[in-house]
Amino acid sequence: MLAEIRIEGLGVITKSSAQFHSGLTVLTGETGAGKTMVLTGLHLLSGARADAGRVRLGVERAVVEGRFSTDDVTPAALAQVEEVLESTGATRDEDDTIIAARTVNADGRSRAHLGGRSVPAAALSAFTDPLLTVHGQNDQLRLLRLDEQRRALDQFASDTVGPLLAKYADLRRQWLEARTELVERTSHSRELALEADRLQHALNEIDAVAPEPGEDTTIAAEVRRLGDLDSLREAASTAHAALAGASGEFTSGTTDSDGALDLLGTARSRLESCDDPALAALVPRFDDVIAVVMDLNSDIGGYLAGLPSDPNALENLLNRQAQLKLLTRKYAADIDGVLAWAEQSRQRLAKIDVSSEALTELAARVDELADKLEVAAKKLTAARVKAAAKLAKAVSAELAGLAMGKAALEVIVREVPAAADDSAPLRIGGRELHAGSHGVDEVEFRLSAHSGAQSLPINKSASGGELSRVMLALEVVLAGSEHGTTMVFDEVDAGVGGRAAVEIARRLAKLAQTHQVIVVTHLPQVAAFADTHLVVDKSENGKGVINSGVRSLSSDERVAELARMLAGLGDTETGRAHAEELLATARAARVG
Repeated sequence: MLAEIRIEGLGVITKSSAQFHSGLTVLTGETGAGKTMVLTGLHLLSGARADAGRVRLGVERAVVEGRFSTDDVTPAALAQVEEVLESTGATRDEDDTIIAARTVNADGRSRAHLGGRSVPAAALSAFTDPLLTVHGQNDQLRLLRLDEQRRALDQFASDTVGPLLAKYADLRRQWLEARTELVERTSHSRELALEADRLQHALNEIDAVAPEPGEDTTIAAEVRRLGDLDSLREAASTAHAALAGASGEFTSGTTDSDGALDLLGTARSRLESCDDPALAALVPRFDDVIAVVMDLNSDIGGYLAGLPSDPNALENLLNRQAQLKLLTRKYAADIDGVLAWAEQSRQRLAKIDVSSEALTELAARVDELADKLEVAAKKLTAARVKAAAKLAKAVSAELAGLAMGKAALEVIVREVPAAADDSAPLRIGGRELHAGSHGVDEVEFRLSAHSGAQSLPINKSASGGELSRVMLALEVVLAGSEHGTTMVFDEVDAGVGGRAAVEIARRLAKLAQTHQVIVVTHLPQVAAFADTHLVVDKSENGKGVINSGVRSLSSDERVAELARMLAGLGDTETGRAHAEELLATARAARVG
């Protein structure tokens, strides 16, 4: 929910802040005091487009900052919030709340921040979407869109429609993929056949060489080593002779000479034959040196034994290297890339089989998926039709108490015929229908103003005030399916009064049992039902400059504000008596 908002330099508000609580909060004040700026601030926090004209004259920028709590939101909403926080690097505050901010400069440029990080305005929209719904006077227009009307119906029947819609969407995805593949194979069979020939020829060429992973790198290193074979053999042989003597196995010299091992052995024997203890004590050290030299001699001998003796070894490697280079010139930068390309080509080749058997098998799969999709679409339509009657009845009952007692809402679910240029029509019951991402239906809300009146689309039959009440009635009905969302209503009570105003207040109070509800109102009947009452005050500095601020009212101040709202009675005994009576009536109505 929205815990706090701070506004600076926006419209008539110089600098102000307000804290919000659960339940029903009303925002009142005289005309022109700045109530609209509070709503504008919430729109900005929702990622709406920034308007430099809203920046207070004489200041460089307007700042709106909101603090949000996620303690009471649904698991789905919390998951969406956490996803946005993770993707943007935003963090929660010490009290686990999240701060969102929007700055609008006088030149029109704006910046958005979330959890201490600079983010795009779209990120604010994604963050507030599951937390905050603003029903301003212009926001009512969203209810006129057919997609919003379908969304409302699906939300109302989420338990039944949700699983059916998910199954339909999965089958539709499979059907479209298979259908697209069939169309591609059939209409481009010649091109695909040529592509298959090219791929097969390339794969045959690669398979004939049969390269191993990393083989080009290994061979290059071996070629470099064999290119220096003579010098390597000479160096190793000379070292071996120096250690073991010229008569060693790997030497080719003709002159016998003692090696290091012979000389060390002779030296050890001479010392060992002496009776001098000092010389005898050096014998073990000779043993250590002789052991090291023997190990070194053995390693060099192994190296010499491992050198290729085949005079054609280098030539064979060069030929193999040439084969590998031919592949890397055609298909990839190295052999590992060639092998990866070959694997991708085999997968592609498997998909472009244009043989009659393959096409027949794929066509059968498309038909099978179409049959399953038809069944899923029918079930989805049937569930919506059943839910539509229940939604219409529930909303009509709510409208009866909102000064629209003779009005009735009708929810129409109808199939959408496929257009002439529809790329993927679905045949259901002998008709070609448009298989959209949300089914084959469209949903339309129609309103009859009174009994016997013609039912018309709500954009043709409802005035602005009636449309706002239809939206309120709909939100009350849908309230059970979503908990924790903050709902903001701007003058939802426009154009009504008396008993109808009380009924609107009742429904807002009912909605506030499961949601945080914030209402901008001019009606004292609505304000009397509030759990928290905020007022926007305005003052003039004597030079024609108006400043406004938001403050929370105490019990006594609330009575005075209600008295003002009651036909401008002001702080008189009569006005206060009327206000106290109104508060008592509201308390009794809420208890009842």
